[in-house]
Amino acid sequence: MSRVGVIGAGIMGGGVAQSLSTAGHDVVLIDVSKDILDSTALRIRTELRLSRLLGATKDPVDADRALRAITFTTAYAALHDVDFVIENVTESWEIKQRVYPVLDDVCPPHCVFAANTSALPITRLASLTRRAPQVLGIHFMNPVPMKPVVELIPGHHTTPATVATAEELLATMGKTAIVVKDSPGFVSNRVLMLTINEAAFLVHEGVATAEQVDAVFTSCFGHPMGPLATADLIGVDTILRSVEVLHDSFNDSKYRPCPLLKKMVDAGLHGRKTQQGFFSYGSHDREADR
Repeated sequence: MSRVGVIGAGIMGGGVAQSLSTAGHDVVLIDVSKDILDSTALRIRTELRLSRLLGATKDPVDADRALRAITFTTAYAALHDVDFVIENVTESWEIKQRVYPVLDDVCPPHCVFAANTSALPITRLASLTRRAPQVLGIHFMNPVPMKPVVELIPGHHTTPATVATAEELLATMGKTAIVVKDSPGFVSNRVLMLTINEAAFLVHEGVATAEQVDAVFTSCFGHPMGPLATADLIGVDTILRSVEVLHDSFNDSKYRPCPLLKKMVDAGLHGRKTQQGFFSYGSHDREADR
């Protein structure tokens, strides 16, 4: 597995590419535009240099060397010789379903496909390919380079050999896999999205401010980050899409999306990536968005 394809150069995809390149893999990173790829390259360079400056790793990585290991491209044809692909496109069935048939046509027959999804069923994604036994889910946590554990989700047809291949790749990245069954939201997001959604309802209903909600979790329960700051880190738009997937999948009213999440997404208040979400990141002051 010396050469790995990564589809999607957003926060998650860029983090996956960075983790792979620093682990010694050659990476093909694909997105729809050169501007996105250039922005990701700059972010990876900055994060690697900052990590080295702060001594955050025992074996500081040379940013230039790590970046040279990544091929930034918009062409799927560059995946013709990869051994493993990790897909990180937007958490939308409509978008993802257009990607997998292309991967199936371009990638070599032995290549394994891993969906980095937080809610969509793996078996359903695998049905888009001619290689369902070689498809599984890997739910990376954000920020990818700093999180040592992932959820690994076999689909209905996934073989033990495919699971072992994924675990081997993850081990080279310094990550441990917790294998769970295929179900919308898996373990982490089936619980986390409910928590974040209900926290948003508390703000929406005026029960508490975002600051107060998060303070209960950080001060009373010792959580390093409250649910609404977590939503800002993940992306409020991603949270909304994940909750909507859970609602559609289970047809259960407990997953009804909070209207405040929809309003924030419509307003472009997506969290850290837009400098404003439940809190403001454009200044030193964090003010709740109500």
